[in-house]
Amino acid sequence: METALEFIRDLYGHQEWADAEHWKAIEAHPGAIDDDGICKRLRHLHTTQYAYLLLVRGDQVDLRSFAKRYGDSVAMQAVKEHAIEVHRETAKLLSELPASRLEEKILIPWFKDPTFIVTIGQALAQAAMHSQYHRGQNATRLRELGGKPPTTDFVLWILKGRPKGEWVLPVK
Repeated sequence: METALEFIRDLYGHQEWADAEHWKAIEAHPGAIDDDGICKRLRHLHTTQYAYLLLVRGDQVDLRSFAKRYGDSVAMQAVKEHAIEVHRETAKLLSELPASRLEEKILIPWFKDPTFIVTIGQALAQAAMHSQYHRGQNATRLRELGGKPPTTDFVLWILKGRPKGEWVLPVK
C-alpha cells in the first residue's frame, strides 16, 4: 500500500511531466503561445504552484510580488523558466519532506474571511488538483485553436513508467 507522502510525490511527478507536455503542445501550434487565455492560465497555474511551494516551505507569501512577477506583461519565456525552477524546487522539497509534516497546519493567506487553515497534505493536494484543472482548460482552448492537446492522464503517466518532465527551452 502506497503512503500518502508517496502518493503526493507521484502527483507532483505527474504534474511536472504534464506541464512540460502541455507547454510543448502549446508551443507547437502557431499562435497558441500568444493566446491571451492560455497565457493568463499558464501564468496563474505556475503562480499558484509557486505560492503553495512557499507555504509548505514556511516562507512568506507576498501576493503583490506575485502580481509583478506574473503580470500580463511578463514574457512567457520567463514564466516557463520559473515554472521549471518551481518544479525542481518542489521535487527537492518533497524528497526531503518527512511524512509527519503532512498533518502540520498552515494558513492559506489569500482566504481572509474566514481565516483558512489546512494541513500541508491538503495544501499539496489542492495545488496539484488546481493545476490539473487549468491544464484541462488550456487543452480545450488549444483544441479550439486547431491544435492537438497531449493526453496527460495520471494513469497514462504510470503506464509510461513515471517519466520525468522534458522541458524544451527557449519558448518557441
